[in-house]
Amino acid sequence: MELDEGSVGDLVALGLARYEARVYLALVARESYTAAEVAREADVPRQRVYDVLDALVRRRLATTSPGRVARFSAVTPELALTRLMAVQRESLERMECVKEGLAAALQPIFSDGRTRTDPLDYIDVLRDPKAVAERFADIQRQARRELLSFCRPPLLAPAENAEGIKAVRRLRRAGGTVRAVYTTGSLADPAVLANVRSFAEAGEEARFAAELPLKLVIADGSLVLCDMPDPVAGAASSTALYIEHPALASCLRLAFQTVWDSAATGGTEAREEAAGGAGEREDRPGRREREDRPGEAGGRRGLRGNEA
Repeated sequence: MELDEGSVGDLVALGLARYEARVYLALVARESYTAAEVAREADVPRQRVYDVLDALVRRRLATTSPGRVARFSAVTPELALTRLMAVQRESLERMECVKEGLAAALQPIFSDGRTRTDPLDYIDVLRDPKAVAERFADIQRQARRELLSFCRPPLLAPAENAEGIKAVRRLRRAGGTVRAVYTTGSLADPAVLANVRSFAEAGEEARFAAELPLKLVIADGSLVLCDMPDPVAGAASSTALYIEHPALASCLRLAFQTVWDSAATGGTEAREEAAGGAGEREDRPGRREREDRPGEAGGRRGLRGNEA
């Protein structure tokens, strides 16, 4: 017997197992069947058909006639479907009660959770040098009004910061501020000194200090990238922090301004002092005059690359 698979699917949707649906549809087609006959007609394994028939009888979708060989009949489709729908409604009512109780229990937890935030969700901890370099490039790209930096050794690949040169030029064209404070000792490195001059030509203002507390970049008074040297291991071990926090950025900006106000403005002079070149200046008349010319040392940067 060919069974309508669409009807089988509909009965499954009403709560029957697929074998139960096939056996019921087979029973509908005749007044009664033995278990062996209905197994053959419904294409259900003989060893499974007895369990299927018992389930249909318990659901009151089929009846059994006693005798030497038991026979099974389907109840009328209208009655069978009504009983299946009743079971589904009862199930839905139970699920509705469960839903209401569960919603009542979970809603306060959900509402309470909306008022809580991760206390460190505005801080990224960076230990991979590549990740630090990517975030440094990113903070330079994001700067729109101001970019402030503390540049202290060790300096990593200072000549590779093309992103920084572009950021300086963009900010200066827009009337923004780009300032950096460098350690005088770093100017003894020719590569750093050349990079300082490149940033000066791009429009960066620079000053020089004997010591700086840490490497630091502040963008627009809201974004901060800084290193946190291990207090035990020292410079050999450091972790970088990227922080989006205007209050902290404003505080660090004040610290930057304090150092900036007390830092030296003569880059070449600072380099000579770092190299012990006081006598060299005496031996080279006119050197001081060249240092004081506008643009000669007013905007040089050495901490460019993967510095933060």
